[in-house]
Order: sequence, then structure tokens, then C-alpha cells
Amino acid sequence: MSKDKFRYSYAAPTQEERREIESIRARYRTDAHAENLARLRLLDGRVRRIPMLWALLLGIVGVLLFGLGMAMVLEWEQLAGGIAVSAAGILPMAFAAPVHALAAARAKKKYGAEILRLSDALLDEADRQDADETSKETPSAR
Repeated sequence: MSKDKFRYSYAAPTQEERREIESIRARYRTDAHAENLARLRLLDGRVRRIPMLWALLLGIVGVLLFGLGMAMVLEWEQLAGGIAVSAAGILPMAFAAPVHALAAARAKKKYGAEILRLSDALLDEADRQDADETSKETPSAR
């Protein structure tokens, strides 16, 4: 009758073995969290910096033209030319804010879906880790 018996044995790794296994595993695992976070930061930077760059460029060009026009009027006594150059400098300054808004809207439309997808994935991962840590801290009811 001993042939018909079922034998089962279970051996769990010790804490030291578990740490060693985890450290070896960590060397071969790609860190998707870090990659996703870096990609999220890159896309967010594009959405914020590119419109700001265009607005600053227009504003600086406008201020320089306006200043040149003022110098033409005040220093070189060229009234008509100075007024024309100053008026030409006011236009880029006036369009800086609308260009910023338009470029920001386009960038949000272009990158928004991926930013939301990455942020949702990162937040879900963080929620799962919090749940795992909470379940480890709380003794299970058996």
C-alpha cells in the first residue's frame, strides 16, 4: 500500500536566498518604470518648451524691432522710418501669446494621448506596489 501514497514536499527559499535571487533578477530586468518616467518627462518638456520657445522668439524679435524703431526716432531723427519699424516690432510681440496658445494646443493634441497613457501606467504601477506593500504589512487572516 505504500506504493499508492502521494508524497509532497515544499521548500521555500530562505530570506538570504530570496535577496540573492532578487538582486540577480534585477540585473536582467529592464526598468520599465524608469523608462516610462523618462519618456513622460521628455514629452511633458516638449509640450511646455516648444510653445514657450516660439513665444519667446517672437517676443524678442518684436522687442528688438521696436527698440530699433525707437532709436531711429530718438537718436537718428528718422520719424517716419522709426514709427514704421516700431509698428513692425509691435506685431510679433502682439502675436507671441496667441502663437504660444496655438502651439501648446497642437503639442497637447500631438502628445496628450501618450502622456495620459504613460501617466496612467505609472500610477497603476505605483498603486499596485502600494497594495503589495500593504498586504505584506498586514498579517493574512487564516
